[in-house]
Amino acid sequence: MSVTVHLPTVLRSHAGGAKDVTADGATVGEVLTALASEYPGLSGQVINGDGTLHKFVNVYVNDDDVRYLSALDTPVTDSDEVSILPAVAGGAVDLSRSLPR
Repeated sequence: MSVTVHLPTVLRSHAGGAKDVTADGATVGEVLTALASEYPGLSGQVINGDGTLHKFVNVYVNDDDVRYLSALDTPVTDSDEVSILPAVAGGAVDLSRSLPR
């Protein structure tokens, strides 16, 4: 089955600039493996060498984070959409300290 995969801006250059691509697979892992085969520049960007999901990438099937489902074993169908998003990290900022008084 062929699934639509939404790529973040940072990964689009590895897929010829495409925002959305399709890949075949019955699970998220199969889809991402097929995607890396089609676009070798994506290899190692989403899945680590040991076959686990890269910790600085979030993957969603429709609106559900696969880390809370079955991770790379999460099943997908033709009607599903897989979104790859870079993880965002940061801390809280106390703006009251930087505002003029």
